[in-house]
Order: sequence, then C-alpha cells, then structure tokens
Amino acid sequence: MSMIDRFSNFEKFISERLDVYRKDRLEKLKKLKIQEVLKRKNPYLFRAKNILTFQELVESIMSAHLSSQEETMFGNLLEQVAIYVAEKFLGGKKSGIKGIDLEYEKNGTRHIVAIKSGPNWGNSSQIEKMRQDFIQAKKSLRTSGAKVTIKAINGCCYGRDTSDKGDYIKLCGQAFWQELTSKPEFYKKLIIPFGQDAKQETETFHIEKSKIINRFTSEISHQFSHPDGAIDWDRLLQYVSGHDS
Repeated sequence: MSMIDRFSNFEKFISERLDVYRKDRLEKLKKLKIQEVLKRKNPYLFRAKNILTFQELVESIMSAHLSSQEETMFGNLLEQVAIYVAEKFLGGKKSGIKGIDLEYEKNGTRHIVAIKSGPNWGNSSQIEKMRQDFIQAKKSLRTSGAKVTIKAINGCCYGRDTSDKGDYIKLCGQAFWQELTSKPEFYKKLIIPFGQDAKQETETFHIEKSKIINRFTSEISHQFSHPDGAIDWDRLLQYVSGHDS
C-alpha cells in the first residue's frame, strides 16, 4: 500500500472517530445540569476572581468543566489514533496487559507503550504507577522463559519532552509519531484531518452552549441572588460545601 493510500485510510479513521467524539461532546453538553456541575467546582476560586454577574459565574463554571471533559475525551481519541497508526505501520495491537495500551515488534524488540496526550499528564504518584506497570509487564512477558528484549515507552501525542527515564523511554510529539511510522514529518500530516468540518461543528456546539449558558444563568440567579441582584456567596457556598446541602 502506498503512503498516499495509507494516509487516506488514516483520514477516514480519524474522521469517523471525530464524528463520534463530536456527537458525544454535544450529547454530554445537552445533559448537563448546573447544580451537579456547581457542586464539583471551587466556589472560593470563583470568588477570588471577583466575579460579579451570574453569567460570568456560569461561563467560568462551564469553561472549567468542559475543558477538563474535552481533554479526557480527546485524549482517548488520540490513543485510538496512535494504536491504529501502529497497527498499520508495525502490525501493532492494543495491549491486554494492565497499564499498557499498545504492543508491537520492531527490530527484534518487543515494545510496550503507555499512551498519553501530552508530556505533563500526571503527578509523581501516577508516573510511579506507570513505571511499576512497565516493570510488571516486562516480568509477565518473560515468564515463558523466552529470551526477548523488551522496550517500554511512554508515548505522548504532542510535546517535546523526549528522554531516557531508566525503566522506560519517554517519546513526545514528533519523536513518538516517528517511532510508530519511521516518517519524521508524519506528525504534521496527522493534523490535517483533525481540521475537517471543524468550523461547522464548532458553530453547532457554540450555539447549543449559548442556549445552556442562558438557561443556567436564569436558574442560578433565582437560587443564589440577594434581593438587589448581587450574587449571594454565602448561600452558594452553603449549597456546595454545607452539611445540609
């Protein structure tokens, strides 16, 4: 299969996954309830920002919530893309080993990969857990007694932090995609299909988001306002953190 045909398949795969991602994102947005989101956010932070209107408050809450949600959802999408790319270039497969996302053979070496979106993906405890997962995976793969060379990789879909961490190699951005494809410029080609239909889908999402912001603003302004219209921070804090909320 030529590189052109192969990349055409990538574009189709990414387009299909983007459709699912966008539909899921829109459905999750429509199902949001301001009271549920509000209880998961930090009222002290919003007060410290000197927020004075309910619309500002709702927009801040929505921004924080959607940013976190989208990062998780898009990270899952990128993991699927990386596994698909490894499958097509290296005959790789999604791993069934705990803590490992991808396995493939290359140059006589078994590669095990934990895929993350970007380089700054976790705290020290999460990083240590990944390291232990790599150590355990290597032990499991060697239980048969076969002499197999195993290389562990923390593959990050974007970023520049590429280094030897001892028990594993960290490859980010261009280095990670080049590892999977042997193509130095593949990471640039990969961004093209992500822009397909983006404008139309973004407009649809923002229209729905605007409706929800208007509705949420009306709901919480009735619930948490002083008679003069100011935000009643005491009542809001009681709702989020009080014993009887």
